[in-house]
Amino acid sequence: MKNVTKGTFLFVLAAIFMNGLGINVLAAQDSIPDLFVYSNHIFKPNIKTVLFHREGWELSPPLMEMNSGEKLLLSFDDLDADGKEYMFTIVHCDADWNPSDLEKYEYIDGYYEDYIYEHRFSANTIVPYAHYELIFPTYDLKPLLSGNYMLKVYVENEDSLSFTRQFRVFEKKVNVEARIKQATDIADRNYKQEIDFTILTGNYQVVNPYRDLKVVIRQNERWDNAIRNLQPKMVISGKLEYNYDRENVFNGVNEFRSADFKSLNYYTENIARIESNYEGYKVVLKPADKRTFRVYKSEDDINGKMLIKTEDYQPTETAAEYVNVLFILNYPVPLLDADMYVLGALSDWNYTDANKMTYNYKAKRYEINMLLKQGYYNYHFVLKYHDQTEGDATFIEGNHWETENDYTIYIYNREQGDFYDSLIGVGQFNSLNP
Repeated sequence: MKNVTKGTFLFVLAAIFMNGLGINVLAAQDSIPDLFVYSNHIFKPNIKTVLFHREGWELSPPLMEMNSGEKLLLSFDDLDADGKEYMFTIVHCDADWNPSDLEKYEYIDGYYEDYIYEHRFSANTIVPYAHYELIFPTYDLKPLLSGNYMLKVYVENEDSLSFTRQFRVFEKKVNVEARIKQATDIADRNYKQEIDFTILTGNYQVVNPYRDLKVVIRQNERWDNAIRNLQPKMVISGKLEYNYDRENVFNGVNEFRSADFKSLNYYTENIARIESNYEGYKVVLKPADKRTFRVYKSEDDINGKMLIKTEDYQPTETAAEYVNVLFILNYPVPLLDADMYVLGALSDWNYTDANKMTYNYKAKRYEINMLLKQGYYNYHFVLKYHDQTEGDATFIEGNHWETENDYTIYIYNREQGDFYDSLIGVGQFNSLNP
């Protein structure tokens, strides 16, 4: 039986207990900060705008090749604006984001924790904040193995986490080829995208692909609808074929909605009004409507990501304002067995109270105020039933196979004798340019 860490065991017990009481575990995490969650999660209300990406490429995922010299850039804001001494460490995880059965010395080169030294204070903003940055790996702390990692950021000790961030280190031992197309199944052809792919192993030996390999496919940056653990349908010398008709399909959904408030001096397409007073700025977005039965329309988007930028002052990192943004979705009656969320990078792709909308009975619409740093944001309105973990974006946004989406395929391998999952290949594809 696989070993389970004490923290994971306690979390499972708590999840079973809370589910039995009808409490949504994902929502409850905000009120249980002592239970560590191995996902992107902000635990402290003063932490905002956590970004983690490849250095020099703001819209990239936190992914770097082993021994390549590539760096990741972590940045975040502290609304307390008091210059705290933040520290960090990393934890190696398996393909399912459980802590690996490894000691720290087995996957860390250097000290087990390090400091985030660089920070600057905002200048001439109504909402003050301190902006922190970290270039990772540092001289004193480097990952030794490939695979999934959790970055934990805190003040003083790990028991009081400020936030966590996932990242991956990969080795290019296998290649991935993908064919993204209209779904084969007749019932799904107008709505879903099929991802057929081949793993080219070359000279790399996979002893038992059915036992040792784990495959994860993500659409854009979502986790709740990820496809996991597909088995190869055909194994030929040097090739593993994953060609299915139903097991490897995603809803196409629709192009993302956008909110552009890089400048607070003029209105962009989806802004109804901009208000300001001594407390700060408020941006009211135009009320949105359900798109379920609308004809597909191609629109440029960044697939749910966010780009932090201000056109009013420089530099963006310390001159951008924090703005209260009001999202509005017209809907005739409240839903009794489900909740409505604003989903995207602006919510860490999670379902929590911070991005759950409330129903305005008088105006007959769902609303939510979110405090966001100036920039350009993509999002969907997503329905999530109380008894489910996966949200349904098609309920409000519609569903079209023509939609442009990003897909990432992660290939993990646990070699004989190892106690961890190595990440031996990554394939990144786009439905329009596979």
